[in-house]
Amino acid sequence: MPEILEIETYRRLAELAVGRTIAGVSAPDAWFLKGGIDAGAVIDAFTGTTIETTRRRGKLLMLDTSGPVLGLRFGMTGRLLVDGEAAIDSLEYSSDRNDPAWDRFGLDFVGGGGLVLRDPRRLGGVEINPDDEALGPDAWSIGAAGLRDVLAGSKAPLKARLMDQKRLAGLGNLLTDEILWRSALDPVRPANEVDATEVKRLHRTMRRVLDQLDERGGSHQGDLQDQRSRDGVCPRDGAPLERRKVGGRTTYSCPQHQL
Repeated sequence: MPEILEIETYRRLAELAVGRTIAGVSAPDAWFLKGGIDAGAVIDAFTGTTIETTRRRGKLLMLDTSGPVLGLRFGMTGRLLVDGEAAIDSLEYSSDRNDPAWDRFGLDFVGGGGLVLRDPRRLGGVEINPDDEALGPDAWSIGAAGLRDVLAGSKAPLKARLMDQKRLAGLGNLLTDEILWRSALDPVRPANEVDATEVKRLHRTMRRVLDQLDERGGSHQGDLQDQRSRDGVCPRDGAPLERRKVGGRTTYSCPQHQL
């Protein structure tokens, strides 16, 4: 499932499209077009424009064109392809098939080649001029003081608060479990009960996890990942992992050292 690391990988791939002019737009799936737009609106908005820059905020990928901004969201199973090449061959918990029937949106470039969003489960979406300010600060760039502000005043479970995209943009289920496991923090603790020392530790760990797993190849490359199962044990101390629902997501944590 694409989290902040996968979307950053897509953004790097999308750099291949910078400077290229859009000759045509394919928008065959009306469900995939968000914000009240239809295929005609997208075709009119982007045909003939040139891609100038790429940006990312959390899990939202943005392509700035000489016209409006193109916003791409990837849901749980969306992948980006540019000129037929994918930055990621497959996603954790998604199909290993690579079926063009799952192409929900595409751009054709002048001179050949193109960009495609391929999504088996249709949980992503395309927007014109997306409101990225509706998202919280990006998890990869937020400072410790900003993270403290995200947690302060909320009695929500710590994991749920970290995954609330309106409060902190980019973290999904796998990364949050990894970060909290390494930080020795219980996912169900009220967010506002994490003290100043723990916030600093959480921030350091979050940055370390993002940098390290980016180098390893994605959100599914954490130290906890292989044990995320009903009979999993903590890689640190060997205790049986606790499996719970937190914020609606299946959560694995160690009852022995995550307090």
